[in-house]
Amino acid sequence: MMHTCIYLDNNATTQPDPEVVVTMLPYLTDLYGNPSSMHTFGGQVGKAIQEARESVATLLGAEPTEIIFTSCGTEGNNTAIRAALAAQPERNHIITTQVEHPCVLNVCKQLEKQGYKVTYLSVNHQGQLDLMELEASLTGNTALVSTMYANNETGTIFPIENIGALAKSYGATFHVDAVQAVGKIPFSLKGSTIDLLTLSGHKLHAPKGVGSLYVKKGFRFRPFLLGGHQERGRRAGTENVASIVGLGKAAEIELQEMTKAIQREAKMRDRLEKTLLATIADCEVNGDVKNRLPNTTNIGFKYVEGEAILLSLDKYGICASSGSACTSGSLEPSHILQAMGLPYTILHGSIRFSLSRYTTEREIDKVLEVMPGIIQRLRDLSPFNSEDVTWLQTVNSNQPSVNSKQLPVTSE
Repeated sequence: MMHTCIYLDNNATTQPDPEVVVTMLPYLTDLYGNPSSMHTFGGQVGKAIQEARESVATLLGAEPTEIIFTSCGTEGNNTAIRAALAAQPERNHIITTQVEHPCVLNVCKQLEKQGYKVTYLSVNHQGQLDLMELEASLTGNTALVSTMYANNETGTIFPIENIGALAKSYGATFHVDAVQAVGKIPFSLKGSTIDLLTLSGHKLHAPKGVGSLYVKKGFRFRPFLLGGHQERGRRAGTENVASIVGLGKAAEIELQEMTKAIQREAKMRDRLEKTLLATIADCEVNGDVKNRLPNTTNIGFKYVEGEAILLSLDKYGICASSGSACTSGSLEPSHILQAMGLPYTILHGSIRFSLSRYTTEREIDKVLEVMPGIIQRLRDLSPFNSEDVTWLQTVNSNQPSVNSKQLPVTSE
């Protein structure tokens, strides 16, 4: 087991904050009562859940009654989509994007089989939406517009309030997958066009297995999980108390640390990015560099495979992630980078570095020290180089386009 590493894969998951772990421990040992019980022993646990709810609401700029605790972002997104359709059963049109997380895209694909019409909006070379395409897709039959706040691979931030305003003008519910955004950029849901918003605890230094779904006051919500009266009848099942308490504590810390963390992470991200571009030929940044998360950079290194880069980095104890997903015996390009229309040489050699408040300058120095040698060695071993562009472009032209038939199975 590797006990120490340079962890630059924080869009996949984050290190639980030590304060979060300490806060959770009593609810795994002495305070084990059921929060729904009438007695004082259980009641004190129920009070802790309520305090966590208030902390999450404060982080989001919402009311505590608008927060439902879930098990993860996937459950939150599934619940939000189905609740939106149940709220307007006379409508059967959904609008989403080609670059959503699989827990949105795969639900939409299933709904298509059930008779719903789904529009998958395209993105440009920077991964941004065309609002004119969105407006042209909206009709009086549109029940739901579902988009992410920020992209998990490139960090590109969508113009959420503009999207929401268009959705509202047609009476559609607006759902936002904010799993990558919450805790990384400030925003407030007060006065927002957002009806439903999803977050996941393990993306903001809370434990895995807990998340939240924001439901705007007055929204006609129908629960996804049926059973007991937990979460005011909106999400059945005995609460994951320790993790909920941990999420509440993480929300408090993020609210205190966010401004400082944004500045620090963006500075390190920019230094990492600019130095790599200056010291390694034939590489470029993927995504919208003006509108993105402060902790994320996605860099495409031409003429090498992303998986080979990751394996080389791993030998130095450096954790990052690839812009492409490996399956046994074949390599499928990232559906996100593919939707952006990136060339073959970039699709397969893209690496995402995602920082956190625990990332240090020393760790960035180490990456900058080893990356040029890694890329040079892999290019020396590669049968393809800059002289093979024509061949690679031919291969790229035969790559399948991104559409509703493709079902990505990659993780965050």
